[in-house]
Amino acid sequence: MSILVDKNTKLLVQGITGRDGSFHTRQMLNYGTTVVAGVTPGKGGVEVEGVPVFNSVAEAVKKTHANTSIIFVPAQFAASAVYEAIDGGIKLIVCVSEGIPTIELVKITAYMKDKNCRLIGPNSPGLVSAGDAKVGILPGHIFKKGSVGVISRSGTLTYEIVDHITKVGLGQSTCIGIGGDPIIGTKFIDCLELFAHDKETAAVVVVGEIGGRDEQDTAVYVKKHFKKPVFGFIAGKTAPPDKRMGHAGAIISGTSGTAAEKIKVFKECGIKVGDTPAEVAQLVKSTVKD
Repeated sequence: MSILVDKNTKLLVQGITGRDGSFHTRQMLNYGTTVVAGVTPGKGGVEVEGVPVFNSVAEAVKKTHANTSIIFVPAQFAASAVYEAIDGGIKLIVCVSEGIPTIELVKITAYMKDKNCRLIGPNSPGLVSAGDAKVGILPGHIFKKGSVGVISRSGTLTYEIVDHITKVGLGQSTCIGIGGDPIIGTKFIDCLELFAHDKETAAVVVVGEIGGRDEQDTAVYVKKHFKKPVFGFIAGKTAPPDKRMGHAGAIISGTSGTAAEKIKVFKECGIKVGDTPAEVAQLVKSTVKD
């Protein structure tokens, strides 16, 4: 099984006629994802990779019954694209766009509270349910269908962890890049709640990084509520204090949010932590039999 996306996913690509949108539409189609529509205002009626393009999300949903959207839209228009997807009836919105102002995310998350939809991202590489669907920019060839769930704040480390898991002979159920911004639509705990009910996910890898308290809160949740084995990796052990490293959310303030603090809390809560992505895969292999 899998969570969030599967063979029933009907994907809509917002910004499909742009360079990134068209390229990754082709990659998602090649993986086997059902891409039913694209949206670019003013370009309705054309096709990209055989996918019909519409002028609005509402029109595309009405014509194709799309239930998932991925957003490849420049930052200055991305917030509007998210609102359009929400109002258009999309149930799962994956926002690859980065650079959306934090204040806009505050407004978006508040707006979504009484809506029946979920946002992954922004600044997310997307997600893959191995063998079923790829919604995002993750390299599909590294995935193998299996029983290990992966949740990550870091795009590049997502790929590396997955690759090592595959190389030790295991596979993945669903891998989710939740995004590295300070405010995101779906957090580690939200994903763990879904994995808890997926009978074919035997264990989960949590890939965190410096900044904020999400990893610490996740560790406490795991200790109290999550019954499956959880493994961890924290990036940024050598990052200097008070310096942002890559992601907008990756900033240390004093002793709060350091890699050392997060690793300590992980271990105290029963999460086995690897020093390298390869070591994480070996830890998983020692516990999980696909």
